[in-house]
Amino acid sequence: MSDITAFANRLGKNAKHYLKWARRNGIEAWRLYDRDIPQYPFAIDVYGEQIHLQEYDTGWLMPPEAYETWLAEVQEAVAFITGFAPGQIHLKRRERQKGTQQYEKTGKAGADFTVAENGRRFWVNLEKYLDTGLFLDHRNTRKRVGEMAAGKRFLNLFAYTGSFTVYAATGGAAASETVDLSNTYLDWARRNFALNGMDEGKHAIVRADVFQYLQTASEAGKRFDLIVMDPPSFSNSKKMLDILDIQRDHMRLIDGAMALLADNGVLFFSNNLRSFELSPDAGGRYAVKDISKQSVPEDFRNKKIHQCWEIRHR
Repeated sequence: MSDITAFANRLGKNAKHYLKWARRNGIEAWRLYDRDIPQYPFAIDVYGEQIHLQEYDTGWLMPPEAYETWLAEVQEAVAFITGFAPGQIHLKRRERQKGTQQYEKTGKAGADFTVAENGRRFWVNLEKYLDTGLFLDHRNTRKRVGEMAAGKRFLNLFAYTGSFTVYAATGGAAASETVDLSNTYLDWARRNFALNGMDEGKHAIVRADVFQYLQTASEAGKRFDLIVMDPPSFSNSKKMLDILDIQRDHMRLIDGAMALLADNGVLFFSNNLRSFELSPDAGGRYAVKDISKQSVPEDFRNKKIHQCWEIRHR
């Protein structure tokens, strides 16, 4: 059996199982293949009628001609197994990202379209940016937030395109604030809010550096019952006052968020730095529960794609 046959067989097996699972759960965006076979280091995600095919940078070197042939073979296998036309398959050659590159433009325009997830809808674009507008690995946590949000005051920090806020608002949150430094992503969040019929009078969008926001919100006496904070691993954005290094800075962020959390509130803190270790200070100051196992969806083979904690006041 050739490697490409093994790859195609695995794709077929995954598609058979997850197509039914996704339909049953009302999910139009899901992971079909997650580096299942080491010789084929790809993440393959279905977004409605389109496929997002990301190559991971493994450091392998191939002669250019052999590499192009190999990539073409992979795309052909994906099209054949899934039945998607080549024009519906969007390939990204993924290099290791540093700083804010994960949010940067690719130079392509791409088309915006919407996908459904648990009764909500989201705008995505598979070409324009390195990421798509919806992080699929946080689907379970989004659902949990939606289930907990009724009557709550919700805060979304490092909000990206506001998907957590959409869940909170449609789950009955009394009010929310969605905080990010990028106008591009806050505009995207606004479009997601409109798509889900949210009242922007109750659900505020705030452009701010999160460190500064935490300070000013605390000084203003703001309190929230439910907070989500999913920061990047590292950011050297020129818009920020400081460079963000999540391993170094996470307790400052957690302490800042906990200062805004109501007595019986919950903070969901997550990040995707593979080497990340939560400081013992967190457990010393707060009631901390690691929910990473429950938070990674079943369509992700890579169970270490992120880590997630529930943090409460003692």
